[in-house]
Amino acid sequence: MKLSYNVDLKSRNTFGMAVRAAAFLEYDSVQELADLLSDGRFAGELPLPLLHIGGGSNLLFTGDFPGTVLHSRIRLMTPLPAEGENFRIRVGAGVVWDEFCAWAASEGFWGPENLSLIPGEAGAAAVQNIGAYGREVCELIETVECYDVLRHRPVSLPAAECGYGYRDSRFKNEWKGRYIVTAVVFRLSRSYRPVLDYGHVGQALEAACGSGPYTPQQVRDTVIAIRKNKLPDPAETGSAGSFFRNPFVLPEQYARVERIAAQEGLGPVPHFLMDDGTVKIPAAWLIDKCGWKGQRRGNAGVWPVQPLVLVNATGTATPDEILALEEAVIASVRTRFGIVLRPEVEHI
Repeated sequence: MKLSYNVDLKSRNTFGMAVRAAAFLEYDSVQELADLLSDGRFAGELPLPLLHIGGGSNLLFTGDFPGTVLHSRIRLMTPLPAEGENFRIRVGAGVVWDEFCAWAASEGFWGPENLSLIPGEAGAAAVQNIGAYGREVCELIETVECYDVLRHRPVSLPAAECGYGYRDSRFKNEWKGRYIVTAVVFRLSRSYRPVLDYGHVGQALEAACGSGPYTPQQVRDTVIAIRKNKLPDPAETGSAGSFFRNPFVLPEQYARVERIAAQEGLGPVPHFLMDDGTVKIPAAWLIDKCGWKGQRRGNAGVWPVQPLVLVNATGTATPDEILALEEAVIASVRTRFGIVLRPEVEHI
């Protein structure tokens, strides 16, 4: 294990917030984590509270963190016995997510290709239930291996018990603080299973590769090209990716937005009818129609290509500047359309 004190976290969060943690600790195995959490060191070396992070890609530090930030360096990728046509692989929580996507595509396995280039690590992907272009990671998860902080033992939790929903899971709610993800077992397939009917993936793929059939690598390359055109590179412009969740509204709320759009000449309202009767409206459209695309407030800004993304525009934005911009965007969407946006990014 590697323990450091008074650590600068700027390189540990993709927003690039210049904040510090009282302590930062990395561990390399489940046994090291178990030893750390069960031998009474809480009362000694480690400042509390504890915060476990992955790649720091879906969080906003709102100030210095007074406790200890934990980070996994468990980076195994171990094939498991196949079940039918499913290829099963156990992936350590510290594996960079896109490295796993790259490996799967290079081996000809279908599953994570639509999730390519999403920042972060495999463990955090299972907590957040990352999703993009018609695919959610929960569709690929068989089990999530965790360390139970309460009972001081490793556990294996079936995906069906993890309460997965849109950008959500029990790890983010009632299980928050109890379980630390150590590895994830994924199910992949060699059967031809492209998901191409969301966004412009199918059109872009056909333009680049012809009429198909396609390979996982071709789909991955297409998704990467789309993402690079729409989203900032965290290495160049700090962000946490999509900052707001897409709202799911009742039909009468959608009808109100449609009336406003018609009265104000905003064009058709993009929307998706959900199985539960709600209507999903892209948050990016709502933000754009409120005039935020490309706008700046001090050192914080709204990305000019994809208004769902708030950015550290100058590299020197403070947490307060990001929070002020967030509040302003939420207020304007609520005032104009009567819809309250919720952040997808976790605030620490």
